[in-house]
Parts: sequence; C-alpha cells; structure tokens
Amino acid sequence: MKPVSGKKIFNALRDKNCIILAANVRIVEGVAAGIFRAAKDSDAAVLIELAKSECNQRGGYTGLTPETFARRLSDVNKEIGHDVWALHGDHIGIKEGTLEEMADTKELVAMQIASGYTSFAIDASHLFNFEGATVEEELAPNLKATIEMARFIAENVRHSDFGLEVEVGEIGRKNSGGMVLTTPEEAVVFIRKLKEAGVNPDLLAIANGSTHGNVYDGDGNLIPLVSIDIELTKRIAKSLRDAGFGVKIAQHGITGTPLELIREKFPKGDILKGNVGTLFQNIVFGALQIHERELYDKMFAWVIENKPIPGKKPNEVFGKNGKFALKVFFDRIYAMSDECKAAIETTAYEETKKLIEAFNAKGTASIVRKTLS
Repeated sequence: MKPVSGKKIFNALRDKNCIILAANVRIVEGVAAGIFRAAKDSDAAVLIELAKSECNQRGGYTGLTPETFARRLSDVNKEIGHDVWALHGDHIGIKEGTLEEMADTKELVAMQIASGYTSFAIDASHLFNFEGATVEEELAPNLKATIEMARFIAENVRHSDFGLEVEVGEIGRKNSGGMVLTTPEEAVVFIRKLKEAGVNPDLLAIANGSTHGNVYDGDGNLIPLVSIDIELTKRIAKSLRDAGFGVKIAQHGITGTPLELIREKFPKGDILKGNVGTLFQNIVFGALQIHERELYDKMFAWVIENKPIPGKKPNEVFGKNGKFALKVFFDRIYAMSDECKAAIETTAYEETKKLIEAFNAKGTASIVRKTLS
C-alpha cells in the first residue's frame, strides 16, 4: 500500500480528539512490521518518518537514503496492507541558511519527493536573530529559509496536498536559565508571516520542554520524561486557534513520557501529531542484547570508544549515542536472525498499540478513509 497524502490525513482528523502517531523508524527490520500491524489492527492512521540527520542522500546515521527507506517500508507493508499512512520527512533541518546548505537540502527534498514522500517537516528553528528588536526580526532568518523550502516543495510535488510541518523554537535548546521555550506570540507571528507569503502549514512544532532521545538522572539512570509543559502547549494552541489559522501542534520527543500522562493530560486535538522515535530504537537494542549478543557488544564498545560523553557512565553514553552505530553496523543489523526480528516485531506491535490507545487514535483510519473515497 502506497502512502497517502499527509495533508489529507491531517485535514480529516483536524477537529478530532486524537493524536496521530508519527514513528521514527531508524531500523526498519522488525520495527516497521510491528507498527504497520498494530496500526492496521487498531484501524489507526500513522506517519512513518525519518529526519534529515537520520536519512539523507548520504545515508544519514541510519545508513538509509530516502529511496531505500521508502522501498523497505513498501516491501514490509505489501504483506500487511495497511492503507492509511503517510511517509514524512521529519526535521528537514537548516542550521546555517547558507546557499550551499539550502542547495543540499533541496537535493534531499527532491530525492524524498522522487521516493514517494507525502509529507514534509521544514526545521529552520536554529536560525534565530538574537539581536532582533521585534519578534518578527528575531524570526526573520527562520521565516526566510522556511518560505524558500516550502515553495521548493510546492513547485516539485506533482500534487498540492502534501502535508507540511514547520518549526519555531529549537527543541531541546538550553541557556543559562534552562530550557528555551516557544511563546504564543512567536507562534502566531511565525504562522502569520508564512501565510502572508503563501505558505500554509498544517502543523507547528514548538519548543515546550520536550527533548529528543532517552533522559537520565545525575547518576546515569534512565528516567521518565515529564518536562513537557502542557499548559504552555495549550496556550500556544489557543493563540493559533484564536488567530483563525487552523494550525495544530506537532509534539516532538515523546519517548519516555508515561502513558498515563499522555492519556490524561495531553491536549488531544490541540496536539495532532506525536513523534516517537527512540522508543523503537530501544526495542531493537533490547532484542539485540538477548538474541544477537555479540553484535550488541561490538556496537556498545564502538559507541563508548568513538562517541564518548565526558563524565557519563557507559550505559548513558550508549543510550544517547547508540544511534550513531546504526550505519557502521548496518549490514550486520539487517542480517539479524529471524528470532531476533520476530522479537522486535512483537514488542514494536505491543508498544505501538499502547501509544495508539493513549493517543485516542483507534478508528482514525476509517475517518481518513471516508475522506479519501
């Protein structure tokens, strides 16, 4: 089953009390099958995605290009046949805004389009004018790059209904005062200026206290993620709603967030898309520990030697930087035993079903399906 338009999924569920699971599948083997099966059994719309750093024309740190990622997902889904999913280019990052970087990013997006991607997330949130006298001046570099990339996508996609996510506020950025969070004013100014330029995003990713990857305490113990500022998220969503924009929130960095918190506190409907990535990587690493111990030990040792974090214990170093071993050990990972692959698929299936339930997303595929027909 080919991916459907991200915009059609977002439009169909825009006014529903749900969050669409967006899964970053850094290792396709086992994980994708578990997600597709869970989505099909739950009748849930899903997005499958990878960021520019994870998957690009040079393979990113996963060893996957847009073409090989799309092909592997298609091969997995041929057997399963889940029909309501979008292929999303997550965090198409622009950090400097130079001519060279913009050209490279356009090359990546062109490859994504050719590979059948149906949704795109432009992330120029790193571009911020700290000397700006107004919010608009502060956001000007981000706006310039976002508008240029959005127009490039629109000019090169053969249809106009691709999903579009943009970002204001660099997720996970800290200063001496702690997390730097997006303000409602920034969100409204950013979307207003985009719309004035003819760019109409579906989703806005914000900095609201989330962070990418696993979270550890001072002793190196893995702990739950409870730093997402729910009240700020609601205020930003209300500001966008009051402005009449119809733009919803994309919540990044959900791995480690307790399901009870998601179920009871997340403002579903305000948050329309929920990103989960490291959880699925953790599932793979857990299975490798049991079923492919020699491979796991080699990956662990490589990370400790090549991607150390001064002052951190080995388990935390691997938990944060294990992703960088994926490309190095790509061939060996994808040659894992059937037993290991089955274990990954089973756990990915179970965890995906839990997330879909917590996101109140069961039955969303049927809602989308009606709009498609």
